[in-house]
Amino acid sequence: MPRRQKNKLRASEKRCRARAEAQGEGPQATVAMEEESTSSSPPQSEDTTQSLPPAGSSSTFQGRRRAQAITITSTANMCTRSDEDSNSQDEDRASPFEVPYYTESAGEDSLIRKPGLLEQFLLYKYKMKQPILKEDMLKIIGQNYEDQFPEILKKASERIEIVFAVDLKEIDSTKQSYDLISKLKLPNNGRVRAGRGLPKTGLLMNILGMIFMKGNCAAEEDIWKFLGMMRVYAGRKHFIYGEPRKLITKDLVRLEYLEYRQVANSDPPRYEFLWGPKAQAETSKMKVLEFLAKVNDTIPSAFPSYYEEALKDEEKKVQTKAMVRAGNIAKVLVPSRPMPQNIFPPLVKSEVCYPQDKKT
Repeated sequence: MPRRQKNKLRASEKRCRARAEAQGEGPQATVAMEEESTSSSPPQSEDTTQSLPPAGSSSTFQGRRRAQAITITSTANMCTRSDEDSNSQDEDRASPFEVPYYTESAGEDSLIRKPGLLEQFLLYKYKMKQPILKEDMLKIIGQNYEDQFPEILKKASERIEIVFAVDLKEIDSTKQSYDLISKLKLPNNGRVRAGRGLPKTGLLMNILGMIFMKGNCAAEEDIWKFLGMMRVYAGRKHFIYGEPRKLITKDLVRLEYLEYRQVANSDPPRYEFLWGPKAQAETSKMKVLEFLAKVNDTIPSAFPSYYEEALKDEEKKVQTKAMVRAGNIAKVLVPSRPMPQNIFPPLVKSEVCYPQDKKT
């Protein structure tokens, strides 16, 4: 097949996927298309999935990782254009900014499609650093769905949470305004770098989870195998994360969320990742496990060994905080040792009396 026809075919497939997402067919339909188009390719290695806690089976976990990758692609494409799209010369490929990303086709009134529309709207507002107002969200889903608004908003925010690790929070009850807040205190509310963009917190939470599951220290090659399931590759620029290797081994290390060190006595040198001090201070094994459980549509206790370790970690932190608090209280209640009083009486100027002369 000529090269130009191949490019057109790829472009057509991408437009079909984007159209399927916009029409509410959801990640599952897109995943089915993806698996159908790649049925002739060799299966992925199972090394990575065997090292992770499969919720039910390794194939289930791998399938959810693929679905997460598709969700990242479908939602973020509504807010940003990948390098491949920006360099394309196809005139029939419209930019997401040239058409309303929240529009529906005629007759699309299904409640199932509304969370997807609202999800795109929330991410766009986050990317552009614009306030998220309830009245604007109602305009997106339609006034006829005002009664179902809490349910629609919950579903949209949950989908965003499991991909980007940000929580939707109300920041002004009088104006009914909301914002997407990063689960970790990364610079620029999860964007890491200055300016506009989408959050990097989800990538970091996945890496922290992988480190935890690998015994609190993960080899670099295992990290990249794991991220490959999310279609994040070293040396290949990602339309959300930029150059992943720089982000992971430089930026997040400089910010002290990750520790990147050479394996002792390794020749040729190999490297490994650990939690950095800021990650240890801002999150916990339990919170990371809860995040990964949501990604896999299950609960933390579905992974017994990791859940037990996370519980022990929580108890240890509680005990440490209690000891620190007790020490601070003791410092307040116990008075400081008084200064010893002078054992010598103060010197008083003595009066000298001279005997009066007696009159004779």
